[in-house]
Amino acid sequence: MITDTIKRFVGQLFKQRSHGAQHIPKEKHGIDRRNVSRHAIKVCEVLQHEGYQAYIVGGAVRDLIVGLEPKDFDVATNATPEQIRPLFRRARIIGRRFQLVHVVFGQEIIETSTFRAPASILNTTDDHGRILRDNEFGTHEQDAARRDFTINALYYDPTTETVIDFHRGVEDLKKRTVNMIGDPRTRYREDPVRMLRAVRFAVKLNGKISPATREPLQSMANLIENVPASRLFDEMLKLLTCGHAMECLQQLRQDGLHHGMLPLLDVVLEQPGGQAFIELALDRTDHRVRAGKTVSPSFLFAALLWHQVDLRWKQRIKNGEPTIQAIMQAADSVLDEQTEKLAIQKRFSSDMREIWFMQPRFEKRLPKAIWRILEQPRIRAAVDFLQLRAAAHEFDSVLAQWWMDLVNADDSTRARMVEDLGKLPRELGSGASKSRTRRRRRGPRPGIPEHSNAPTID
Repeated sequence: MITDTIKRFVGQLFKQRSHGAQHIPKEKHGIDRRNVSRHAIKVCEVLQHEGYQAYIVGGAVRDLIVGLEPKDFDVATNATPEQIRPLFRRARIIGRRFQLVHVVFGQEIIETSTFRAPASILNTTDDHGRILRDNEFGTHEQDAARRDFTINALYYDPTTETVIDFHRGVEDLKKRTVNMIGDPRTRYREDPVRMLRAVRFAVKLNGKISPATREPLQSMANLIENVPASRLFDEMLKLLTCGHAMECLQQLRQDGLHHGMLPLLDVVLEQPGGQAFIELALDRTDHRVRAGKTVSPSFLFAALLWHQVDLRWKQRIKNGEPTIQAIMQAADSVLDEQTEKLAIQKRFSSDMREIWFMQPRFEKRLPKAIWRILEQPRIRAAVDFLQLRAAAHEFDSVLAQWWMDLVNADDSTRARMVEDLGKLPRELGSGASKSRTRRRRRGPRPGIPEHSNAPTID
């Protein structure tokens, strides 16, 4: 049939010079099976028991070889989604562009995909060549050719503990080189996010992008504008939480890929004080990631966009707006500009607003207000943010530490700390030097009409 002829032609057109697959034993790749997710191993074992091929694939294999801890584990197989799903108690088919199966084990999800065939003219693409729908299944070798970079086209068989390498990916890993499989321009058109991924992998590996893979970046950077906002947000989050965020941003700027990802970020980095605050925020984020701690996307993006919020907040106050109203308006204007390009999820933007809105409330320590502040669900994140501002010399460090001590204290200690505020002079920021009692007025005071606007003394 003509369809089969076209498929064969396109398959030959995109066939890679893999020179055959290398089967690399444990002694050479160095992966310790004990560091591999037992659930990913379970998925492979079940599929292999049913007669299918199944391997742990991609980033997990790459990270294990270089001694990094993978964030997640994916499996590739020649079984179709309809064949995979019945084999597991908790499994669901997802995806439109790429249909795959999520196999669920408690909190861990093993993403299981079927080998893909080469990209073909039968695939649905947009006007720029980006693939919109692609569910043509293929062979193991074809699937390897469809991977973006050689270092991601690695397959680990947990049963034999061998790595299958079609494109000399292990060799590139040793050289710390990010190398595109196939023609870089064609592959970038298929998926412009690959340009951002190239930068992230090079920085993460403390390596480099090969000249052929890097050469088209600046001239094709505008293709990123065609990426859906939600996918761009996901990739931006990966860049900022890879443990080398500042290096990634610097590399993106160097390769001309930073425009449009965070529209206000360019402005911030070019203004006095803006870059210092962002560098401080990202440095702390990198330390948390490297220490194996979690990172809140809400906190991270609140920090990245704070400089613009702060500038607009101060300008509105100067124009006569009340403090709280001013920061609310400033926050809304900044977020409105961001969400046009970057799909910051509502749950994140809501948390960001809470973190920002609490900052003015830390400036005065009024006892009644303090207890209301402590009831806020994002109080700890807001106080952490206050510490960041103090480190950037935007807020009094002693007062910021007092709030941190208060949040970390038990109820009795909190009560004592609040009570002690009444003993402080007003100029030290207690906001309540003495408890004042308003006397009930029994009638008009001598010499002052009952409805006078003259000041009274309580």
